[in-house]
Amino acid sequence: MKIIILGANQVGSSLAETLANEANDITVVDSDAEKLRELKDHIDIGTVVGHASLPDVLERAGGQDADMIIAVTESDEINMVACRVAYSLFQTPKKICRIRSSSYLHTDKLFGKQGIAVDVVVSPELIVSSAISRLIDLPGSLQVLDFADGKVQLVAVKAYYGGPLVGQEIRLLRQHMPSVDTRVAAIFRKDRPIIPEGSTVIEADDEVFFIAAQQNIRACMSELRRMDKPYKRLMIAGGGNIGMRLAENLEQRYQVKIIERSLERCEFLSENLDKAIVLNGEASQQDLLIEENIEDTDLFIALTNDDEANIMSSLLAKKLGAKKVMALINNPAYVDLVQGGEIDIAISPQQATIGSLLTHVRRGDVVKVHSLRRGAAEAIEAIAHGDQASSKVVGRAIRDIDLPEGTTIGAIVRNDEVLIAHDSTVVESDDHVILFLVDRKRIPEVERLFQVGFSFF
Repeated sequence: MKIIILGANQVGSSLAETLANEANDITVVDSDAEKLRELKDHIDIGTVVGHASLPDVLERAGGQDADMIIAVTESDEINMVACRVAYSLFQTPKKICRIRSSSYLHTDKLFGKQGIAVDVVVSPELIVSSAISRLIDLPGSLQVLDFADGKVQLVAVKAYYGGPLVGQEIRLLRQHMPSVDTRVAAIFRKDRPIIPEGSTVIEADDEVFFIAAQQNIRACMSELRRMDKPYKRLMIAGGGNIGMRLAENLEQRYQVKIIERSLERCEFLSENLDKAIVLNGEASQQDLLIEENIEDTDLFIALTNDDEANIMSSLLAKKLGAKKVMALINNPAYVDLVQGGEIDIAISPQQATIGSLLTHVRRGDVVKVHSLRRGAAEAIEAIAHGDQASSKVVGRAIRDIDLPEGTTIGAIVRNDEVLIAHDSTVVESDDHVILFLVDRKRIPEVERLFQVGFSFF
């Protein structure tokens, strides 16, 4: 597939690397020649220096025969204009646009062929705030991913010494919970993936990904670790787009305080938030945190635009008595360094956004993609079509499907019924199949499994 990516920022660069590794023809456009040179040095891609929305720049990037344009520059306006130009001049089949400002998202009439000609709008702030909300609603989880409109969840937890299943084989899960159907999709032990079998023994500190119907998730978590108490009191550092969206989402269910350094932004937050308490100041000010009873805070969440500020304020909050801390980290190199130490969870906005973008790039009828383990693994929700003659999965038991190495089917959603995958489970047409891949290089093979006959959906 020929794809033009506009923007060599962290999202654009990570996306280019991911898609280039899957044998796509990638061209990245950016006005910063140095960034493009660094990117080209370690990825086999084309690059074009120039302003991303200019017709001649898009033409030099191969707009005439591009299958898709993905506009992820830091400017909403450049992204929208570029999509419109690509449609008007080149009739580019698919146009994906990153939009950060919530003002553009409040109207349905703005996008579509009669509007700015954007096929898919991706809002990083909305994606990240939703991901954080799921983590808050499920204390103790490291990652919570929704599939099939929330009917199924894939949850990552760290197995703790003393958990009922720690030190035991996975096959005993059914004995511990005879009334709950679940499946361990993958285990990461010291950053190394393990494809689970019935005889696999779960060890303390393993990062365990398990899949279950949404209503059974808490019961499954309790088998791997002591359950954390539900959060009540939350403190958010940073009142930007993500901080505000998160406060809006949580303020009716939790006691929320939000710290923002800009007095003008504080006034805006006070006018637009209902119950959340807005505080003017620096989240790294020890006196302010003590004055606001940080020791009684269940969760401190640092969401400013500065990685170092987020890390330092989280460490300070933890030292002063916050029970758990979470930090937004933009630099991918920092994420693994800080998570699991004093900082309980590090959130990478790039990985959350890239998963959403990949949903619209995958071949076959793929309706959901989640990037896991900082991009090392991937979870996919694909819809099976056709019959036994035209499909490689429909009408076959899971044991008979030729799955690529390192790939497991975790669950199937059939109408409103959640079926946890077992070897004898037979896939039917229109089933939503949830797969887990520890080797992302196998993705094209998975895509081919879900293509009917000779066509792409």
